[in-house]
Amino acid sequence: MRVSAKLQTAFTLTELLVVGAIIAILAALLFPVLGSAKGKARRTSCLNNLRQINLGVHMYCDDSGDTAPKTPWTSNSPAMYLDGQTGFKRVLESHSMSNLFSCPADTFFYNYGTNAGGGYLAQSLHAQSRSDNSSYGFNGGQMTIFGTNTFGIAGRKLGSIKDPIKTVLVAELPAYFPWSWHQPEPGLPLFNDARNMVSFVDGHVSYIKIHWNNNSPNGFALQYNPPAGYDYKWSGD
Repeated sequence: MRVSAKLQTAFTLTELLVVGAIIAILAALLFPVLGSAKGKARRTSCLNNLRQINLGVHMYCDDSGDTAPKTPWTSNSPAMYLDGQTGFKRVLESHSMSNLFSCPADTFFYNYGTNAGGGYLAQSLHAQSRSDNSSYGFNGGQMTIFGTNTFGIAGRKLGSIKDPIKTVLVAELPAYFPWSWHQPEPGLPLFNDARNMVSFVDGHVSYIKIHWNNNSPNGFALQYNPPAGYDYKWSGD
């Protein structure tokens, strides 16, 4: 009788397989939800960072006669092409904002000086001296890339900017090229409609698409304003 009772309470192989299948199905359903929640949490953190940085830039402008930072640009800088975007961080250090410059989604970047794998590096831009240890970039402009001057608002009075609700102030660095930390395209160092978190001259922050024209002689997104239908522009005019 004791043996019979033990046999009746044991799971059969079929029952174990059914339970295993149910667990696998539930896991498959939950993983995308958890991944989506994690991505949303990262974007929320990034949005809050940009709001505070945007406020810091406005505080700097208030102390400087309404004039936006004029970030340094030198061809022999170790930061190279990023210096024009991230040099603004130095003028905000007096406002104790250095802890805001790391985006939680910043886990990789592209080194455009190499060809292998599109220059993909599984490292944070925030950890690189070339980006001045920042995940974010100021829409400074004042650079010449491939023979073309870039747009930007460095040195301009904010009150002179004609469309502050659409003019970029500070954005995630991938927005300037563009690619995305939030919705990456594997193996593509540049692609159209890359989604990035962007803050604007009027103070609001949005998660938007960035235009990239593959046929343009100007290689990066920061070198031209987008066509109609996009919610941003680089130029203050």
